[in-house]
Amino acid sequence: MSVFLEGSWNASPPQISAPGRGRLLVRNVSKSFKVSGAPIEVLHDISLDVAAGEFIVVLGPSGCGKSTLLRLISGLERDYRGSISQDGEAITGTSLDRGIVFQEPRLFPWATVWQNVALGLKNAPISESAKRESIAAHIALVGLDGFENAYPHQLSGGMAQRAAIARGLVNRPRLLLLDEPFGALDALTRARLQIELQRIWAHEKITMILVTHDVDEAVFLGDRVVVLAPRPGRISRIFEITASRPRKRDDDHLIRIRNEVLRTLESDGASPPTRPAAALGNAS
Repeated sequence: MSVFLEGSWNASPPQISAPGRGRLLVRNVSKSFKVSGAPIEVLHDISLDVAAGEFIVVLGPSGCGKSTLLRLISGLERDYRGSISQDGEAITGTSLDRGIVFQEPRLFPWATVWQNVALGLKNAPISESAKRESIAAHIALVGLDGFENAYPHQLSGGMAQRAAIARGLVNRPRLLLLDEPFGALDALTRARLQIELQRIWAHEKITMILVTHDVDEAVFLGDRVVVLAPRPGRISRIFEITASRPRKRDDDHLIRIRNEVLRTLESDGASPPTRPAAALGNAS
């Protein structure tokens, strides 16, 4: 079953997750930039509770502040109003407890897959043998067995993004942030990696927050889809998606909620790119 919720009261997670590490609290967060000396508000009064182990998707058109919100959560930016905390501790900077994957893989071209993934453990307080074990396990988890010694130029776009995901996960963070990780990939590779990400999330049992402007992707992956309206970015609606996992793209409930999300975006004055209406039902 899939339902959608309206109003500011829907920012709390459904009571389905067991207590654990990786809970995120965002309270009344606003963010402004200066353009030609004048302040421009890009985020306005964002409040959101994310349960440990939940998969949240932040959806909205370009310019609505969704990537800015992700940067605030990661600790890469600290100049904002409001508060953000993880597991009861205020986020005041970057941390090994939070991994991040960007739209571009950002692999070092002179390093192999193994070496790129190993960078995620550079400051980890564990033994070298434990590091090697974790690197091997996460390369296998993303399906890159046999490519440990390959260089980025020898990988396809999808394989490079798998390596980036392995690097983000290798330190076993409590929270993984994904900033449009499949945005630069072709449609077939994108669909395949969405299925893989669903599998990885189920295996790792950590909290994930993914930013996207693709409605189909949001509905397929999220436990909840947080729709941001633009200028300034603010929560317009939150959709709770309770379809069973692993999900099928032809699920009637997913198709129904997809259409509700599209109507919400249109009423907010934004209609992000999406595949034709039949595509969600025809893809597997």
